[in-house]
Amino acid sequence: MSLKLVLPLHFLFFFFFFFFLSSACASTSTDQSWIRTMEEFSGYPTHAPGPPSLPVDAEGLQKQIDELSAFSDTPAPSVTRVLYSDKDVAARRYIKNLMEKSGLSVREDAVGNIFGRWNGNDVGLAAVATGSHIDAIPYSGKYDGVVGVLGAIEAINVLKRSGFQPNRSLEVIMFTSEEPTRFGISCLGSRLMAGSEGLANALKETVDAQNISFFDAARAAGYHIDQEDFRNVFLKDTYSSFLELHIEQGPILEEEGVSIGIVTAIAAPASIKVEFEGNGGHAGAVLMPARNDAGLAAAELALAVEKHVLESGSTDTVGTVGILELHPGAINSIPSKSHVEIDTRDIDETRRNIVVEKIHQSAISIAKNRRVRLSEFKIINQDPPALSAEPIIKAMEHAARQLNLSHKLMISRAYHDSLFMARISPMGMIFIPCYKGYSHKPEEFASAEDIANGVKVLALTLAKLSQS
Repeated sequence: MSLKLVLPLHFLFFFFFFFFLSSACASTSTDQSWIRTMEEFSGYPTHAPGPPSLPVDAEGLQKQIDELSAFSDTPAPSVTRVLYSDKDVAARRYIKNLMEKSGLSVREDAVGNIFGRWNGNDVGLAAVATGSHIDAIPYSGKYDGVVGVLGAIEAINVLKRSGFQPNRSLEVIMFTSEEPTRFGISCLGSRLMAGSEGLANALKETVDAQNISFFDAARAAGYHIDQEDFRNVFLKDTYSSFLELHIEQGPILEEEGVSIGIVTAIAAPASIKVEFEGNGGHAGAVLMPARNDAGLAAAELALAVEKHVLESGSTDTVGTVGILELHPGAINSIPSKSHVEIDTRDIDETRRNIVVEKIHQSAISIAKNRRVRLSEFKIINQDPPALSAEPIIKAMEHAARQLNLSHKLMISRAYHDSLFMARISPMGMIFIPCYKGYSHKPEEFASAEDIANGVKVLALTLAKLSQS
């Protein structure tokens, strides 16, 4: 009986010994693989004394995304976080706390752009920057912009856990007001950082829909600025490079089963406001030959926009009539006024501007033929497109290959802060898939795996650029 008891105990002992040994070896193998990948890619030894290299904390990152989404003025699953609102201020505090927990040196500028820096070995060199925004249009989702901020902080954590030490400093940026929700100005923080004198001057007279000035809104949020402070936001020291991680906001990556999109160019819009004026009149009393219908003029111009865009010969040229308003807006009244707002975009600035001029000529011709007055044709903005820097594209491609992630080159037709950062430093963007391409709506979603893949590509690319 004694022998029968001893044999099972020995069996259990050896079973558990080999189980834990094999588990430890598997963990060590994974860690060593990650370390080798870091070393091969960056050309910098990362295996240092201390804890072994770790993968992305996907669970913790998703928890942060969920926690940040709670700072919203509308109920879940929607997110509404408008510039300088109470929820926006609370969300900013959350981001600063995360930066500090990651050991970053945190500062803010006069309009609330937030910076978290990890000092490199040579603080005299221009830093490598990465980041995005966390403001959200009404009833949108919780991933747009947020992935690029929280993912950037996690990328820094990944590098730190690996034992990596950058040569150039690495800086995470949370940009103020990428969305134009409150003051009608997109990429407000990055535009100012890029030195927009026009915006600095315009903000002196800018008010929101409640007639609250930009200054009063900023002060209510704790930013006590005056007119001269805008120029303090202009970057005095440029970055050596800038990267932005972002959900695609389109369906291509998901439909094609590709893990990573490497952005080669960002299309920029020209925004146009058009107004026609006619005589109006009673829908029954004024005969058709005698009419001066401002509504039909607007409708004809909308079709002309489509025609001119298609004539460009490029799928990269797009045009949208997003606003068409008629006055007085009654079913039995001929429109006496019409208001049209047009967005046309392209990665080729010359081609886009040719479309804008054709739209202008059509507006003039339509007004003449329909005997209405073209009371306004105003180009609201006409930003130049931006090209990603070739060395950054190659670094992102190399990172994706090192991680065995499928990837493709693609353009971004949506606006991003990277468009304006490209004016002051070489720029690149990393896209990850999102569910059905949904964005700016509560159904917006990116999987934890896709986010983690994006963070890994970002981390390796930052590692490479920080050593250059």
